[in-house]
Amino acid sequence: MANLNNPSDTGGQLIAASKVNGTAVYSRAGEKLGSIYDVMLEKVSGEASYAIMSFGGFLGIGDRYHPLPWHELTYDPEMGGYVVDLDRSRLEGAPSYTADETTMWDDPEYGRRIDEYYDLPRRV
Repeated sequence: MANLNNPSDTGGQLIAASKVNGTAVYSRAGEKLGSIYDVMLEKVSGEASYAIMSFGGFLGIGDRYHPLPWHELTYDPEMGGYVVDLDRSRLEGAPSYTADETTMWDDPEYGRRIDEYYDLPRRV
């Protein structure tokens, strides 16, 4: 049960951001694509914009990080992870970055490229 000492222990509709990190991401076919590395939030509204999925690599070496539009993820309690309507080949061509490339979030154009790739309405 969630309390002041452990706010991430929730069994209801809400989940602490710290519990999202590490959660598996699957394709609709049930193939594990990766796991959530982080979540990007809108500073003003507090809404989740992207789940950053770790993909590829081995034991953190050679990982690529793929921003996935948050609303494209559906939590599946049976699988214990998030499901996206993507397959591995579509994901391989998606915008991504490595651990050494973190400044792209300073450029609003980066978010627009992600949204364009996933056929989402353009951000202002």
